[in-house]
Amino acid sequence: MIAILQIINLLLGLLLYIIIAQAILSWLIAFNVINTSNDFVRQVLYALDRITEPLYRPIRRILPDFGALDLSPMVVILLIYILRQIILPQIALSLYG
Repeated sequence: MIAILQIINLLLGLLLYIIIAQAILSWLIAFNVINTSNDFVRQVLYALDRITEPLYRPIRRILPDFGALDLSPMVVILLIYILRQIILPQIALSLYG
């Protein structure tokens, strides 16, 4: 069972890096540092959006509209932090403590 918790922790860490990469890429596109007419950039952005959008959608329904400011990645990062630092260790402790 501890192996499953370690795999979940690893996947949550990977998801954290994906969210950060997607946020940085969207900022670079917004400030015209990189251009979406490049096929590679467009494919990477599309892949990252396809991964992160199912996580953001329920949070965007709950959060109020802040215009151009999207706080859903911050909420997802906070939830991942709570899962990795509080909930998973408690589950491991209750199983093997």
